[in-house]
Amino acid sequence: MRLNADFSRRVVVDTARMQWTASPSAGVDRKMLDRIGGEVARATSIVRYAPGSRFAAHTHGGGEEFLVLEGVFQDEHGDYPAGCYVRNPPRSSHTPGSSTGCVLFVKLWQFDPQDRQSVRIDTAQGRFEPLPGRTGVAVLPLFDAPSETVRLERWSPNAQVSLAVPGGAELLVLDGSLEEGGDRLERHAWLRLPPGAVLRARAGVSGCRVWIKTGHLLQVRDGPPG
Repeated sequence: MRLNADFSRRVVVDTARMQWTASPSAGVDRKMLDRIGGEVARATSIVRYAPGSRFAAHTHGGGEEFLVLEGVFQDEHGDYPAGCYVRNPPRSSHTPGSSTGCVLFVKLWQFDPQDRQSVRIDTAQGRFEPLPGRTGVAVLPLFDAPSETVRLERWSPNAQVSLAVPGGAELLVLDGSLEEGGDRLERHAWLRLPPGAVLRARAGVSGCRVWIKTGHLLQVRDGPPG
């Protein structure tokens, strides 16, 4: 499968309008945002676990990155309530599930193959700091490497936001709303901008909070072989 696989193009997906699609694991559904490959793929998705559902134990050959949007995600390493940001690097393994149900934003097979850094951050306990040079923007850093930067940003009501993204960008609206490129993005809407683009957006009247990753689209890895 190839879905939104042309990374030279801007993509906007209003996930609220999408239907859930069943995964091979009972009780686990998803909304696919981009994908290269079959069931094991380079993929970006919204994933929903019904109460009591689990995936079988597995190893992440290409790494896994996720943000818990609702509920509590669980594996043998711990419980991760809404707001937790996790990076499971290549070669890591776990048995994921949720006893109460949860919704995740998930990215698979998008790590540097040599990355071995595990990250677990409860953003609900984090502190946003004003960002010099970007009026109306406060930042909570999540991950920083030469090839990518991941953070949460909080935009003040009606803030005008401009950001050059020479390495491309992805943005997921966590709450509030914003306008960009003639589109209105509300809760759980997803935007991808190609390398060389400039993010020009305006926060809604209540402001917004977004997950944003930059720099990672200069070298797009196709994902698992075969």
